[in-house]
Amino acid sequence: MEFWQAFDAATGDEGPFTDRYPAPMPDGSRLVLPLRDYGEIAVAGFIANQAAISVAKRIGEWMALAARGLGAEVVVGMPTLGQVFAPLVAETLGHTNWVAPGWSRKRWYDEALSVPASSSTAPDARRLWIDPRIVHRLAGRRVLLVDDVISTGSSALAGVALLERAGVRPAALLLAMAQGDRWRATWPADIPVRAAFATPIFTRARGGWVPRPGSAPADTLTWDDAA
Repeated sequence: MEFWQAFDAATGDEGPFTDRYPAPMPDGSRLVLPLRDYGEIAVAGFIANQAAISVAKRIGEWMALAARGLGAEVVVGMPTLGQVFAPLVAETLGHTNWVAPGWSRKRWYDEALSVPASSSTAPDARRLWIDPRIVHRLAGRRVLLVDDVISTGSSALAGVALLERAGVRPAALLLAMAQGDRWRATWPADIPVRAAFATPIFTRARGGWVPRPGSAPADTLTWDDAA
């Protein structure tokens, strides 16, 4: 099965699940996600740049709805997959541009405007950079940090650290998917988290995997007009 290509109708299936999970969407539909076996737990996977264009656009619309009320004046999209959604969100919010950090250093970049970064799916150390020529877009403005998924929180925290190097504190973090609650322990209390959809952590059970009660961070879901 090829994942992330279309939304499906709700089936009422509550598990156990074997290799996939029908994640609930804001409009009542489901997006079937692969389950990633991490040993003691499993998580639902989402790779935004492999999704159908129509799926990514719809999720971007829900993200923009979730961002209403945050007063964002500029959108910063985390590489790589957060940048699938950042321009969609920025355009929907009425912005004329957005800011794109990256993993590669250009000749004119400043080491002071970079931080080390890793993630649960890309654990090898690397550096996150921002172009000094566009840092002025951030000065004195309410910044919305956009990423695809939060899992442990490590990559999003690198985004926060990079923005602090540029002299700003993000007003909020906006996501396509909040993947369980493992990120909560280290996430800064002053930066609200909003998401288009949320999925639980899964634990082993007879016949497959079952959602861990309370692990899907429903408090990140604040969209409206989603139908």
